[in-house]
Amino acid sequence: MKNITIAIFVALIYVPSADAAKCMLVMSYHKGYEWNDGVENGVRSVLKNKCDLQVFYMDTKRNKTAKHAKIMAVKAKSAIDEFRPDVLIAADDNASRYLVTKYYKDVDLPVVFCAVNWDVSKYGYPYKNVTGMVEVAPIQPLYEVSRNMLGEVHTVTYLGANTFSEKKNSRRVASVMKNLGVKHKILLAETFSEWKKMFSAGQSSDFIMLGSNAGISEWDSDKALEHVKIEAKKLIVTNHSWMAPFSMYAMTKVAEEQGQWAAEAALAIVRGLSPRKIPIRVNRKWQTYINTPLLRKIGMNMDRIKPQKFIEVNGRSKLD
Repeated sequence: MKNITIAIFVALIYVPSADAAKCMLVMSYHKGYEWNDGVENGVRSVLKNKCDLQVFYMDTKRNKTAKHAKIMAVKAKSAIDEFRPDVLIAADDNASRYLVTKYYKDVDLPVVFCAVNWDVSKYGYPYKNVTGMVEVAPIQPLYEVSRNMLGEVHTVTYLGANTFSEKKNSRRVASVMKNLGVKHKILLAETFSEWKKMFSAGQSSDFIMLGSNAGISEWDSDKALEHVKIEAKKLIVTNHSWMAPFSMYAMTKVAEEQGQWAAEAALAIVRGLSPRKIPIRVNRKWQTYINTPLLRKIGMNMDRIKPQKFIEVNGRSKLD
């Protein structure tokens, strides 16, 4: 891995400028979705003034049908054909699932994927022209923190949206909990009304792990927070930063890490490094939030977490 890192670094420094290069970014989701925006911001921060960037949004979080995803993949391919990029960056699962696997397997166009949840074997990666970064969540570390705070854990409820990504996440949660000998319930909501009912029902578990709300119709953050403040009786944790206001403890992935790494790999490829020379890797950065008002509501404290530094952000504490 060290040699590959050095190779990328050398390529970025010593190979001639790629100012005239063209990079295409296909986002699985829509502009305005926090994770989506974080990945894109990471890509833009690296490619600024280095690559002519064009972005295409598949919008498959708000429009969840396979039919829509296939139509948007065809449109994305048309945009790619017209733009003729030197490298394609495909963000999140559906860009890989509906676009890369169908149209760009073992072709001449280099592809860098990012934010593919947990396992890329379903897409047959790696291809000769493809590398990328896998997105993993700190499920077991979240469990360990929860167990430390509670003393012991016998049951957990996972609550998320009824989407492709959340189904993948929930299966991984189920696998981890099974290995730990913890009984678990998986609840996936289509609507905000369902989510509220499921949240209340989840209070029968020792703790609740919140998945993403993206894809839940009629979601209302203000009303969700009101509901949590009224109904929360047990520890609530999450690995999504945008769910931290509704949680007591969050250990979150960093969307910008996915985009930055993908963009750095894309530049290295533009400057001559083969995708085969860049191993697929997983994310390594976490941010931690502690919501002290909600913790106080259920009579808990943070003594066993032992944070080093906090920054209060909108009623929640961000751990540096």
